[in-house]
Amino acid sequence: MQDQIIIGDCLAEMAKLPDASVDLVFADPPYNLQLSGELHRPDGSEVAAVNDAWDRFDSFAEYDRFTRAWLAEARRVLKPNGALWVIGTYHNIFRVGAALQDLGYWIQNDIVWRKANPMPNFRGTRFTNAHETLIWAAKSAQSRVRFNYRAMKTANEDVQMRSDWVIPICSGTERVKIDGVKAHPTQKPESLLYRVLLSTTVEDDVVLDPFFGSGTTGAVARLLNRRFIGIEQDAHYADVARARIARVKPLAPQDRIVTEDARAAPRVPFGALVEAGLLRPGATLTDMKRRYRARVRADGSLMMNGRSGSIHQLGAAAQGLPSCNGWTFWHIEKRGDLVPLDSVRTAYRQRGVV
Repeated sequence: MQDQIIIGDCLAEMAKLPDASVDLVFADPPYNLQLSGELHRPDGSEVAAVNDAWDRFDSFAEYDRFTRAWLAEARRVLKPNGALWVIGTYHNIFRVGAALQDLGYWIQNDIVWRKANPMPNFRGTRFTNAHETLIWAAKSAQSRVRFNYRAMKTANEDVQMRSDWVIPICSGTERVKIDGVKAHPTQKPESLLYRVLLSTTVEDDVVLDPFFGSGTTGAVARLLNRRFIGIEQDAHYADVARARIARVKPLAPQDRIVTEDARAAPRVPFGALVEAGLLRPGATLTDMKRRYRARVRADGSLMMNGRSGSIHQLGAAAQGLPSCNGWTFWHIEKRGDLVPLDSVRTAYRQRGVV
């Protein structure tokens, strides 16, 4: 059922999906905007606001029942370490947040999407609504959700990415139009979904979007080589999404590679470097300040002052500490420069043997 758009009611169609079959859910549900009357600009022209039937609910109680129903189905289809993203405005996001906590989700972050070019408040009766809120939640408190921390830090000029994202709203050529009219009133910018998918999924992960709309999730998933399942009740919107996604050219495999977190990289025992000949028995290791010296033995252990142990054990012993990361503490001299063991480990991984 991957890489397809299902036309139908989200609750009925999600119920057909197997348990624990999805890695990530991205949801842009009805906001229940509670609009009353038409909205006009100062020049008298009408603002194309969201007034479709799918965004109207008779009461907060009805909206809450709907919210809890789709969140429960989303949690059922998520894998044990799966996660959910949901986006909303002040009209609905607080109700959604309470519901997902009641259902057992575990909130990882709330993200403020600060719109670089928000629509003005034409009536002048309140502050300009310049942001929307995303909630990133794990399936449960026990879930070990994917977070590509290093990739996000690299994308942010090697500074930790914050929970406030300044991203323009969807406009210009990205906005899908039919005969000059917006194809969908709430199309999200691809840059927003790009960051969501790049930060919390890996290639071939299955992403479910139960409110597919014009298909932004599917377009970005195709670009980044993620699988997607889109559910959309409006056949017209489904057609728009299908045509849009078909125009997307996936990134080449070498261009989809992201900076990998050290903890996500394959484990390499120190002895493997000795076996591979990257370090020879008898080689001398030292710390960056050349205060301590240890000798490499054939089994990957070190010998220092009559004491043997692992790179971590002897690094800790040398400093009188309870623990030590031997990969960054110990160095080896190459062409007159001290090189940390971690760089030797990286060279081993790049050989493609792990």
